[in-house]
Amino acid sequence: MKLFISILLLISATSFAQKSTEIVAQVGKKSITLEDFNKKYNEVKSQTINPPTKELFLEDLIRYEVGLQEAEKRGLQKDPVVLERLNQEMYKALLEKELGPQIQKIQVSEKEMQAWYAKNPELRTSHILIEFKPGANPQQIAEAKKRASEIFEEVKSSKRPFEELVKLYSDDALSKQAGGDIGWQSRVTLVPGYYEAAASMKVGEIKGLIESQFGFHIIKLTGRRSFENANKRQIRAAVFDEKRKQLFNDYFDKLKKSYSIKENKSALK
Repeated sequence: MKLFISILLLISATSFAQKSTEIVAQVGKKSITLEDFNKKYNEVKSQTINPPTKELFLEDLIRYEVGLQEAEKRGLQKDPVVLERLNQEMYKALLEKELGPQIQKIQVSEKEMQAWYAKNPELRTSHILIEFKPGANPQQIAEAKKRASEIFEEVKSSKRPFEELVKLYSDDALSKQAGGDIGWQSRVTLVPGYYEAAASMKVGEIKGLIESQFGFHIIKLTGRRSFENANKRQIRAAVFDEKRKQLFNDYFDKLKKSYSIKENKSALK
């Protein structure tokens, strides 16, 4: 009886092996086995709400193999653009392999969010923008700065509300009709120089000139949001991102010690 069962198991295993190695398509020098097909098809099914039929998916696999073999025939594996893409994929694969598991374990506590927010509060500001166009030459930038300085002097001495002066002078068409108000913003959503200037101000204070890639700003701080009313999702994401960056920094600081690296930063100036 045991011998009979063993024979049945052997026949079943042999049948399964034959089935899994059965060829569903031969594309040039490449054989697509049933096992390979099922593995890839099941991956697609698990990731797609409306997966293709098996027949359509097989056609996709055939086209993929035809494309690969044609690319190889044309020598594209030596093309500089292709090699650069390969390098990028290898770099991403290394990071996913080395740091992926650690990143998945990152946790953010309420205490960490509060500590981060104490240094990076959400702010509400209004501004007057005196813009200079991208690629402006030094003379054009100087002219914009001169105009901005004159407007700032008027803002400081004028008895008119800041909102009225915005409508008179600001080049920011989007915020102009709202008295310069750009709503609640954070360190994540504002350019660094603008945010740093606003964060150092008291509510109601006006400061200028703050330069950014858009031009020169005259800023009025109109609000500073408490942690309780802040965007918790954005705060959590910011803390998570800082922890992730620290993992990257630690990893490469250690890895770089294995390589000879010479920098010539003076060439960047």
